[in-house]
Amino acid sequence: MGTVMIKCPQTGREIPTGYEADPKRFRSTPVFFGRSYCPICQIEHEWFAQDAWVCDPGPVRSRRTRSSSVLSVHP
Repeated sequence: MGTVMIKCPQTGREIPTGYEADPKRFRSTPVFFGRSYCPICQIEHEWFAQDAWVCDPGPVRSRRTRSSSVLSVHP
């Protein structure tokens, strides 16, 4: 699952729509109309699914723990 993203029509910046979807299924979904609040403009933007995309989540980082022989430093 990834976050459905659109471009803010005022700034051109990418913003999340608040929806999550499987990228493959989202691409095969019939066209629909949506509205999402823009944290940049602080207004609701209207958008069509054909103008949106799914941002795949990055790889999950494994978290190392401290052991007697190794000390991990996390940024």
